[in-house]
Amino acid sequence: MPEQPAEERRKNFNEVALGYTKEDALAEASRCLSCKDPKCVEGCPVNVDIPGFIKLVCEEDFSGGAIERIKGTNALPAICGRVCPQETQCEALCVLGKKGQPVAIGRLERFCADYERQTGVKVPEVPEPTGKKVAVVGSGRRAYCRSRPCKTGGAQSHNF
Repeated sequence: MPEQPAEERRKNFNEVALGYTKEDALAEASRCLSCKDPKCVEGCPVNVDIPGFIKLVCEEDFSGGAIERIKGTNALPAICGRVCPQETQCEALCVLGKKGQPVAIGRLERFCADYERQTGVKVPEVPEPTGKKVAVVGSGRRAYCRSRPCKTGGAQSHNF
């Protein structure tokens, strides 16, 4: 992934990694083997449909299909694409990683989230409150991602 030059980044607080271009993302996504039994999904704490979203990246359906596929289970794709330790989770189980470099799943997730932000984020509709409350124990990405369906169903969610 391209990085900001050291001389430039020492004068600012911008991200060091610049992210993938469309061409970089397509090249990386094309490396996915679309395994029949994808182990990478088992390594993802929020169970993102990794082969599904990568297939949509290959089809150049970034903000419509790919990001929506990711958001089906992950409410924070831009953050997880940057800070989630993919190298010890989903990428560690990628079949390509057995003999070489695994598919850069986190970088592709970041690309999709950044693409959506640049082309216009679709704000989900908030349903009328039902009066129901749900308690979610935990404050990590899994807990927040698990509380999202409660909110989209009209329940009020509280994380502890």
